[in-house]
This record gives sequence, C-alpha cells and structure tokens, in this order.
Amino acid sequence: MPEPAFQVIARRWRPRAFGEIVGQQHIVRTLGNAIRGGRIAHAYLFVGPRGTGKTTTARILAKALCCEGGPKADFDPDDPVCREIEQGSYLDVVEIDAASNRGIEDAKSIREACQVRPAGRFKVFIIDEVHQLSKDAFNALLKTIEEPPPWVKFIFATTESDKVLETIVSRCQRLEFQPIPDALIADRLEAIVKADGIQADREALLAIARLAQGGMRDSQSILDQIIAFAGKKVAEKDVLDIYGLASARELQDLAAALAKADAPALLALADRFHADGRDLLRIHADLQSHVRDAMLDAARSGGRSARLGAELGSDTLVRMLDTLQQAEASLRHGLSPRAVFEVTLLKAAEQTRHRSVDALIRDLSAAANGLPREPGQKKIGTPPPAGSPARPAPTPPAPRAEAASQPVSDGPPDEALDTGEAFDAPPAEAWPEPSTASAPKAVPETPPARPGTPEFDQALGAIPPGVRARLKESLGAEFSQLRPLKPGALRRPR
Repeated sequence: MPEPAFQVIARRWRPRAFGEIVGQQHIVRTLGNAIRGGRIAHAYLFVGPRGTGKTTTARILAKALCCEGGPKADFDPDDPVCREIEQGSYLDVVEIDAASNRGIEDAKSIREACQVRPAGRFKVFIIDEVHQLSKDAFNALLKTIEEPPPWVKFIFATTESDKVLETIVSRCQRLEFQPIPDALIADRLEAIVKADGIQADREALLAIARLAQGGMRDSQSILDQIIAFAGKKVAEKDVLDIYGLASARELQDLAAALAKADAPALLALADRFHADGRDLLRIHADLQSHVRDAMLDAARSGGRSARLGAELGSDTLVRMLDTLQQAEASLRHGLSPRAVFEVTLLKAAEQTRHRSVDALIRDLSAAANGLPREPGQKKIGTPPPAGSPARPAPTPPAPRAEAASQPVSDGPPDEALDTGEAFDAPPAEAWPEPSTASAPKAVPETPPARPGTPEFDQALGAIPPGVRARLKESLGAEFSQLRPLKPGALRRPR
C-alpha cells in the first residue's frame, strides 16, 4: 500500500476545538458565551492579519453549531459530523473562496442555496476573503444577510476589512483577531517539536516567532523549512543564516549604541550585518520594535525609560522612532540599502542630543516661576546658589514725609518701584532731586495713610490726574496705601 502523503505542520497541528486556539482568548470567550447563552448571531465577520486563525475558528464554530446534540461549545472533535467538516465533505457547511467566486451569479447561487433546508439543524456558509466580492455581489446578498432563514449562519473572514461595504459590516457581528505574541508562538512551536521528536533551542523558536510577525501559520511554515535544512536539531544560527536575521544579542547591542549615540559602534554593527549577509530591512524593523517598546515604557513610567541601555525621555524616543519610520521606504526601494541604513542609524542617534521645542518651553516656564505673575506684583528674587551666604533682607527706610507734600511732576513714569527691594535693571536717567532750599520739612513719623481716612483722600487728591491714570495703567490696581519714595527712585520713561 502507498505510504500516506506528508502533511505540513500547519495542517497537522491545526486547532480542532475552541480550547486549542492560541492567542485569541477574547474570540473564544465571546463565541463560547454566545453558544451557551443561546445568542448566536446570524452573521459574523472575522477580521485580522493572515495566519491568526480566522478560517480555523470559523470551522470550529461550524462544528459547534452542527455537532450531535449541538449547538454546544465543548463538543467532541472526533464526532462524525466534526470529522466530516474537517475533511470538507459535510453538505451543510459550505466553504467559498470569494477570490474565485466573486460575481453576481455566485451571489445568486448562495441566495438560492439558503432557501434549501439543511439535513441537520444549521446550514453554515464560510466565505473566505470576503472583501474580494464585487459590489454587485455584495448588494445581491444584502437582503439575505440581513434577514436569512432561521437555519442559515454566515461566517465571513477577511484581512482587509476596509474593502468590505459598510452595509455588510453593519449586518454582522465583527470580531477582531489580533497578532499572536511571540512568546505564545514559541510555546506552541516548542510543544510541536517535542511531539515530533525534534530538538530546538528556545532562542531559535523565538527567532522564528519574531520572523512570523504574529502569524501562527507563518511560524509553522518557517519551522517546516528550518527542519528540512537543519534536520532533527534546530539552533538559532540556522534560523539567522537562512532568513538573514540579527540575533537578540546583536539587536540589544544595536539599540544600546543608538541610545548612547555611539556612532563608531553603530557603524561597526552595520558593517558586520552587511558582511554576514543579514537582511537590513528586517533588522530595521526589529530595531523599530525595540524603540517602540522603550517609548511605551517611558509613557507608563513617568516620561523616561532605560530599556534601550541608556535613560532617554519619551520625546527623544518618539523622535527616534519617527526617524526610523521615515527611512523605511528609502531602505526598501533605495539603490543602496546599506548607505540608507547607516545614515538612518546616525540620524536616529543624533536625536539623543536634540531637545524638542515643547520641552524647551516647559523648562523656560519652570524657570520663570520666580517672575511676576500679575501686573504690579513684586518680583521674586532668584534663590542663591547652594553654599553661598544668604543675602540679608533689605530694611525699608522710614517714611520721610507725606506723599501729598512731595513735589510730583505731571510727567508719567514707566513704573513705580518698591522701596524695600533693590532695582535690578541697568541704571537709567533719574529725575533731579529737589534742592535743599525747596525740600519740605520732615514731619514726625506717622502710620501710612489708609483708604477712607481724611489723610488718604487728601494725599490722593494731590496727585495729578494724568499721573494717577498712568500709574493705575502700569500697576493694574488702585491705591490701597501710600508710602514715600527714596530720592532718585522714580525714573523717567524710556
């Protein structure tokens, strides 16, 4: 008898029940609860990247609906109906490839098949890559998808949901399939190689998972190829040599040199990658992933992260990641990928020496905390340097005379200075001091005039209206207390 045909890992290890699905627990929980609670929708739209389990989950849902005693979420995968669904021979489960059945005539045949009662309880239509259907085919199915017969269930799968008509999406329950984390892919691959009697390093499996970019089917196809190359023992070097990847250690060294702006180390690593025949585009993508992880870590931990090997702020990491992303197209389509890669590394490293305008504004705002916040407020002095003796507070002089008896010019001054604070501005032209002969006689010290007292009203009335208006405009407040000024403290306007 002929030997059974070889089956690739992706087919031999395809999940057969909900419990075997990896990395899509939110999908498993949603469908399981819907089946147990009797809330099964008439149409589902499975959306997600390739190789994340959309078609496999659609088949498992069909098994749960059509199995003996169904619908039930914990069905037996070895049930005869379930085995027929796996083999594609069960008449009530119809799988359609929309890429080759995309016309209006195909849509009409689906609509007619919906009217025929199934042999079992449900008739399930699984339409893969549903975005390939033409607009006329979508429109022909609109009424059937919205109000199908009670025994019909539609399961659509697509990798490009933006190409599906909104009128179709609104009639379905949409479930998002996410890229599977590298650790879960590596765990699944480890279970596969153990069952098949193959020795594989954990680092090799993680490299395969990184290469698959979240797709379980892609990782299993890569593992098949690696086993064909390396035999029964798979090492990390085998994966790196075949696909031109950089090792995890090399990526860490590259990220550390980038964070420290170590140009010689960056160029040395770039030379090594080129000499070893590594895929620079793949290394560039892996480096972006490292910088992104550091950026997210900085956002969660107060604005700084040392994950790359040196402590960097979130704004620096954002600019660094933006520099790497902008160079991706040039690296992919440029005439000299090596030169583009080297220039990109140097530009990204230079971002560690730059400061964003927003950060500079924040620093200036923090430094300006000692400046006046409102018009007329006294300036707050800058604290003395650490270790220097504190400057004694200035002692305000005793009032010499009532402000009402001071000779006041009608010319508007540009500001009034507090007599108890030294003036920091450059010396300006001072008004001439009154001569001794014309100076009023000093009066005994009296308390400052307060609003509402006759002395205050008399002193306030003695100020010329123009001066009073200008002082109010400059100070931003009315008078609440009058104090005499030192001779020469009132300056001419500039």
